[in-house]
Amino acid sequence: MTYDPAQIEPRWQAFWEQNATFRTDTSAGTSSGTSKPTYYVLDMFPYPSGAGLHVGHVEGYTASDIVARHKRMKGFEVLHPMGWDAFGLPAEQYAISQNVHPRISTQANLDNFRAQLKAIGFSYDWEREVGTFDPEFYRWTQWIFLKLLEHDLAYQSEALVNWCPALGTVLANDEVIDGKSERGGHPVERKPMKQWMLRITKYADRLLDGLDEVEFPESIKAMQRDRIGRSEGADATFAIKGHDAAIEVFTTRPDTMFGATFCVLAPEHDLVKEITTDEQRAAVDEYLAAAAAKSEIARTGNDAGKTGVFTGAFAVNPATGEEVPIWVADYVLMGYGTGAIMCVPGHDERDWMFATKFDLPIIEVVAGGDVTEAAYSGDGPHVNSSSEAKGIDLNGLGKEAAITKMCEWLEANGLGKKIVRYRMRDWIFARQRYWGEPIPVVIAEDGEVHPLPFDELPLNLPDTADYTPSETGEAPLSRIKDWMKTTVPGQPGKPAQREADTMPGSAGSSWYFFRFIDPRNQDALCDPEKAKAWLPVDLYVGGAEHAVGHLLYSRFWTKFLFDIGVSPVEEPFKRLVNQGMILGEDSRKMGKRYGNTVDPFDVIKEYGADTLRMFEMFLGPIEQEKPWSQSGLDGVRRFLNRAWRLYCDDSGEPHSTIADEPMDDDIARLLHQTIAKVEEDTEGLRFNTAIAQMMIFVNEMLKKDARPREAMESFCLLLAPYAPHFAEEIWQKLGHEESITYATFPVADASKLVEDSIEVPVQINGKVRARLQVAADIDEAAIKELALADEAVDGWISGKELKVFKYIPGRLVTIAIKG
Repeated sequence: MTYDPAQIEPRWQAFWEQNATFRTDTSAGTSSGTSKPTYYVLDMFPYPSGAGLHVGHVEGYTASDIVARHKRMKGFEVLHPMGWDAFGLPAEQYAISQNVHPRISTQANLDNFRAQLKAIGFSYDWEREVGTFDPEFYRWTQWIFLKLLEHDLAYQSEALVNWCPALGTVLANDEVIDGKSERGGHPVERKPMKQWMLRITKYADRLLDGLDEVEFPESIKAMQRDRIGRSEGADATFAIKGHDAAIEVFTTRPDTMFGATFCVLAPEHDLVKEITTDEQRAAVDEYLAAAAAKSEIARTGNDAGKTGVFTGAFAVNPATGEEVPIWVADYVLMGYGTGAIMCVPGHDERDWMFATKFDLPIIEVVAGGDVTEAAYSGDGPHVNSSSEAKGIDLNGLGKEAAITKMCEWLEANGLGKKIVRYRMRDWIFARQRYWGEPIPVVIAEDGEVHPLPFDELPLNLPDTADYTPSETGEAPLSRIKDWMKTTVPGQPGKPAQREADTMPGSAGSSWYFFRFIDPRNQDALCDPEKAKAWLPVDLYVGGAEHAVGHLLYSRFWTKFLFDIGVSPVEEPFKRLVNQGMILGEDSRKMGKRYGNTVDPFDVIKEYGADTLRMFEMFLGPIEQEKPWSQSGLDGVRRFLNRAWRLYCDDSGEPHSTIADEPMDDDIARLLHQTIAKVEEDTEGLRFNTAIAQMMIFVNEMLKKDARPREAMESFCLLLAPYAPHFAEEIWQKLGHEESITYATFPVADASKLVEDSIEVPVQINGKVRARLQVAADIDEAAIKELALADEAVDGWISGKELKVFKYIPGRLVTIAIKG
């Protein structure tokens, strides 16, 4: 009987489900629960926005499942849940493409996703399954919004947004690529719209400081810091010639103001139209229209600083009194600083490129480089930085001293002040879409916003046949007149309208990790004692595409919930791991566009789920990108076949050679080396090298006549987190009635890891001439005595002068002779 996953795997999946094998006792760690240590391992839950998962999605889920199973066997109470990020643009667009209601398509998709995940044998506690589109879930999303509103962290304001007419909604920056929507590739434009906003900027410094407390990849931390963009500098006032208005610029280098030879405004700046001269009006209007079609990412990318237009107006440099031209350029963003900058081309590369292209003056104010050739951004004494008339002299000062002196001068003269600014803007928290959480407020006829009381939550998303977006910006809910029409809470005679916009898809995903701990609680978002026992999440696994937006939003909400006494922690995730992308066999990203996706069901049908799991982990380090390989699947399946033969005879019964007998030294050493390696590599998420060691064990044991039960059972336990169906079957065949899930993971015996004797090659004048069998802990003096007495060595060195004798412990003897 050969190893047959088609028979084995469904049977064990049914067993796990019928026995609730992976049910978590979240009372563990609380006053009413056990004292078992807790471990929370979480996947970034998927969008059910397509018909199913492909094998690229499986990688991260397999990694987290191995960890979950390993921790259970180490004695932890493990929380390993799964749910669905089911609201938002991806799910809605899929529904529209299928011409079905989002609720129907989303439910059908997640049913298929769930079936796929179960078929791969993931050890999720399915009793904790949640979906962001479930009213019992978004009741609490709405509650969090109301708490944000109560604490003045939610507000309405006109904001510049990424508007996609084709999708009929606002898009986040992360959803815009090269000026087009990530979904569908539709043109996106920038335009002002009244939106609900969340004051994430109030938490900017705490979001920065918190990065020092978590185990995130350094690249992710760098992207987060860049998005927050904390900058210390100064605001300075540049008067505009011929106008009462003035330009407020933000600069991180106020000390270089003597080198400011022009100013640049963001295309959206209020002053642009006011100060543009009649002669420049047409050119400026044309430029503004082009800038409106670009995303912020495109505006700040590699081509930043290569386009611009002169307004015809001039500002006055407050340090020099000189007139400087005012330009408009799209690399300046309205949301960062003041939307206006002073430009010092001698000491800023982007300004230098701009000045060179448009033939603007370049002045050296920091000595150390030739600014006619390139911008000099290094430190050095200030030059050309003095004005007797203005009463300011920076010449000879270094950077820090010059910044301090210039800030003091600006403040003393009412021309500016020292300030800290951030690149991050407040979170635009509204979408002109149907498929999202309704915002739980009503707007009275006088425009006043009234929150719904908690006992009216959830505010359910109404059913409608007309859920498609409009090109005008009108939210689909506004077309449901009966639903929109209401009254002010507590004032039945006062007419009001509901908010027609819905929340962004990132709302539910910003707190779902709380709800998994206590998913059926009707009285609280999460029981405080359980939250204290389980948070922060010990290991969070997911794609790097969520490196900025999702992580910032979830960290922000967790800090807010901490502030109001709901969360016991400020940081939601202790450790983050981003799995590398699995490419198609053509080395391109898997997707329908390239026709290179691989369905997990197809792999399972031919090879089995355990082969799929182990193959994806064996491909390479979890963080690295790697291509799919059909031949690699064959190799892993052959390994499992060999492992089966190690345990079972041709009838499928355990080998008669598996006996309760002591292990000899070789088997004991091999086993405990394997235990140590698999334990260390599993803890370190180096799954590929753990599997390589297991392959070595199987290959070596197949050569043995004796198969001691202790070695065979221990190896089965090692294999269990990786190939759980296989291990359950073998565990049962070895006579165990209980599931292997909670069996104790083996512990390596350190005394068995060291070999009693080793073979050491002897190299004479660069060539190996002999090999010595010696004690593993032999010292140099002892091995020298043995080497010089060895017959083969003596044949090479007899009668010759010994110049060098060196022993590299455990590896090599080197001898150099003369003559």
